[in-house]
Amino acid sequence: MADGLNYPLQQLMSIKKSRFDQAVKVLEEKKLLLEKALQKLAEVTRERDQVLEHRVAKLNQLREELDAGTTSDKIQQMKFYLKTVDEKLADKEKRVAAQKKEVDLAQKQVDLATHEMYQRKKDLEKLEMHKGEWEKEVRYWSERKEASDQDEQGSAMHQMRKQETRKRKKDEQ
Repeated sequence: MADGLNYPLQQLMSIKKSRFDQAVKVLEEKKLLLEKALQKLAEVTRERDQVLEHRVAKLNQLREELDAGTTSDKIQQMKFYLKTVDEKLADKEKRVAAQKKEVDLAQKQVDLATHEMYQRKKDLEKLEMHKGEWEKEVRYWSERKEASDQDEQGSAMHQMRKQETRKRKKDEQ
């Protein structure tokens, strides 16, 4: 910059820049965690749906057996099996609910990281605007000083020429 001046808040600007970069990195990590949580939710939901389909198929099979008039032992056995399928389904439902909570938590983390990143970006942009204003002001004062120096040199040159002219006129007389 002019006269070798450095921006006085350059160190702060470097800190703000590194904080912004860190916030971007954290946001990317949080998005990755959210993506993994969503994939796991899809997987757990698919597993639950398979158990649900299996339960429906077994219920239909039980109805068919009841309509066919099978023995009560076979019906009892099928009802017992349905209870185990219901337990498995309840377990899968709990897993889906727990995974939904994880997805919600991951989404909140992404939202917080996004907010933090935008805040850091805003802080950095404010400082960059300040630096631009500071540079304009430094240029203005530098140009004023340079103009003042040139005026002084011009005045000195004018005075010297004026004295030389007087001296010549005096010498000529």
